[in-house]
Amino acid sequence: MKGLILVGGYGTRLRPLTLTTPKPLVEFGNRPMILHQIEALAKAGVTDIVLAVNYRPEVMVSTLKKYEQEYGVSITFSVETEPLGTAGPLKLAENVLKKDDSPFFVLNSDVICEYPFEELVAFHKAHGGKGTIVATKVDEPSKYGVIVHDIATPNLIDRFVEKPVEFVGNRINAGLYILNPEVIDLIELKPTSIEKETFPILVEQKSLYSFDLEGFWMDVGQPKDFLAGTTLYLNSVQKKTPEILSKDKHVIGNVLVDPTATIGEGSKIGPNVVLGPNVHIGPGVRIQNSVVLANSSVNAHAWVKNTIVGWNNTIGQWARLDGVTVLGDDVTVKDDVYVNGGKVLPHKTISANVEKESIIM
Repeated sequence: MKGLILVGGYGTRLRPLTLTTPKPLVEFGNRPMILHQIEALAKAGVTDIVLAVNYRPEVMVSTLKKYEQEYGVSITFSVETEPLGTAGPLKLAENVLKKDDSPFFVLNSDVICEYPFEELVAFHKAHGGKGTIVATKVDEPSKYGVIVHDIATPNLIDRFVEKPVEFVGNRINAGLYILNPEVIDLIELKPTSIEKETFPILVEQKSLYSFDLEGFWMDVGQPKDFLAGTTLYLNSVQKKTPEILSKDKHVIGNVLVDPTATIGEGSKIGPNVVLGPNVHIGPGVRIQNSVVLANSSVNAHAWVKNTIVGWNNTIGQWARLDGVTVLGDDVTVKDDVYVNGGKVLPHKTISANVEKESIIM
């Protein structure tokens, strides 16, 4: 089987982290975001993975090629000279996706969930249609494009309703698909939307079905959702592989700590925290609902909440970070400084309070 991951462009929603690291390589749960998907595809029997990229592919090539042998897959990079939307990349990678008659996966790289790909393959083959969309249930469907099913045929999609005023359903497109190779014949090599242009054709052909996703789902492409997704991911880890969570005496709740990280006496870490490689936490530090990426130091008595601390950061003593603050690479926050909702670009030093949401350039 084959899979294509829509890596996309500049990762603007996740800046300032993506100013120095391509979004797929930003660590989520202490592993590159895209590695969660590569691992799940390989487990489902996928042997050929295409990454559809149009920004800094050379950085990803050197990093991801090493995973080919580990997971027994071939990873190729399909480089767009112009953005091709969500369908055009399938046509561009036609030589791989149509190399045999097996169906192929299409994934949006921002999506984090439990990836039930084995069950999805079985469901897709059983219904006999050309495509299957993974659907997730939401509490407020009026914010999304909602899937409406055929009354007579279970899971057959009848239509999509964009931001419905009246209730028509509560399932939305989760950004994960499995398609038969002939679907590529419906796509031209130009900027094309699979959601708005390709899927309606399959609906008209009565050949597009939906598969309900169990468990959590989150698009982690922006900081607020990255942090919310981290909480959901850690909850899932607690249920399925709790042994990888930290049992350190300073930890409360679900916390993932790299073995090379250190935590000082009197600190309280958690719940919903990830500490990356070579992170140093000083004494008396309080961290919750946050991610601290590799090689960063949080010094004595600092308070970090709802924050992504980027790589190679130094957080001063008694500093306070909150309000979905995101620090880029190599940022220093001086002692006693308060940052509330700041987005701080790489290589900056913050010496004065940032009391409301702002971009620090």
